[in-house]
Amino acid sequence: MYKKEKGSKLYLGAITFVAVLGGLLFGYDTAVISGAEKALEVFFLGASDFTYTKVWHGVTASSALIGCIIGGALSGLLATRLGRRNALLFASVLFFLSAVGSWRPEMLFFPYGKPSFSLLLAFNAYRVLGGIGVGLASAICPMYIAEVAPAHMRGRLVSVNQFAIIFGMLVVYFVNYLIRMGLPGDIDLAMVETGWRRMFLSEAFPAATFGLLLLMVPKTPRFLVMSGNPEGALRVLTRINGENTARTILEEIKETVVEKRERLFSYGVTVIVIGVLLSFFQQAVGINVVLYYAPRIFENLGASGDKSMQQTVIMGFVNIVFTLVAIFTVDKLGRRPLLIIGSIGMMLGMAALSVLSFMDVIGVAALVFIILYTASFMMSWGPVTWVLISEIFPNTIRGQAVAIAVAAQWISNFAVSSTFPSLSAWSTGGAYLIYAVFSLLSAVFVYKMVPETKGKTLEDMTRLWRKKL
Repeated sequence: MYKKEKGSKLYLGAITFVAVLGGLLFGYDTAVISGAEKALEVFFLGASDFTYTKVWHGVTASSALIGCIIGGALSGLLATRLGRRNALLFASVLFFLSAVGSWRPEMLFFPYGKPSFSLLLAFNAYRVLGGIGVGLASAICPMYIAEVAPAHMRGRLVSVNQFAIIFGMLVVYFVNYLIRMGLPGDIDLAMVETGWRRMFLSEAFPAATFGLLLLMVPKTPRFLVMSGNPEGALRVLTRINGENTARTILEEIKETVVEKRERLFSYGVTVIVIGVLLSFFQQAVGINVVLYYAPRIFENLGASGDKSMQQTVIMGFVNIVFTLVAIFTVDKLGRRPLLIIGSIGMMLGMAALSVLSFMDVIGVAALVFIILYTASFMMSWGPVTWVLISEIFPNTIRGQAVAIAVAAQWISNFAVSSTFPSLSAWSTGGAYLIYAVFSLLSAVFVYKMVPETKGKTLEDMTRLWRKKL
């Protein structure tokens, strides 16, 4: 039960928990490749009808990102047409199908275990399918949370979604490690035969759980109002905020959605540019190179195969800790200070890694600077970018604007991740130096362009951009 005067934090927590499972699957799906990519490379190198090059491997390791671009681009349309909750339900189905298809891409059409160019295309198609789910979840999970959360808790609750993303990565690093260590006989051979398949299949279980739990959560109040159901919106708002506050919020929502959906540039170009650049810089600093290729990077730094997996798990724990730092400070310190501090930390970490790489120095020092880099990202650009993308856009263009920002993010992600194998072959130190420069530029961008949104309601943001016209 909840008190009509105060609402129920337990109810808010429960629906936020279900929504952030989408974030967990986002992290799980994007990072599962880290444990499987070396075995995949060996598997497809055995094909007789084509040559599996480093370029092909870069595309295969990053193919889910093509789907992420598609999912991000479609997220606004689906969130508007189906609603935030039902769009997430669709994403859960895609996660499940991708997990099963990536486990057995030969299904129905190809002989089992025989690598070929056609099988490579089938595998990548299933990964793209999961990527569409990730693209949808990456845009709509923060949107869902932002639209149900009270203003004073919104930054913290949306940051919990980033925590779920990183936790999903940690879970899959650990699951990958357990799968690898549980294989019989020659581990490397078993990884090529069955290990990588089991890693992809493991995602089917959280995907099914997410879909079932989504059937139990409400649609967001703002979507209900925009769909002509203010009574339903009031019921949800009352359960979260209490009766009196709920009525006030409902009136504010009605005021800002009275025009229904406006044209994308109704509030000027600047707000869209800021959203796109937030997405671009979150990826241009190179974070997903570290997350996707972590075991390989640690091996290049001198760790053995099993030890590199252990160090990846350790990195996952560090990421969790520093994401918690962001969760507990984003509504106190604000968005801008965290982003600038994080940019400086990432720049120092990547610059140091670049120098060590050029000097051919490996070992503990390199591990320390990788942790400095990832910790700086996780306490800043990881969660705070999603917070800002979910809250800076006015209500009437949020669906369209978030879709553009998220699509830009995944395009940047694909560009950075797919080029890393080739860049690394050219110069690993040079690649790290490029990411360090983008880290510095990201701090300048935040200082010059990004507004502080701490403590502002979503309706306040509508008024802020209206004044700037």
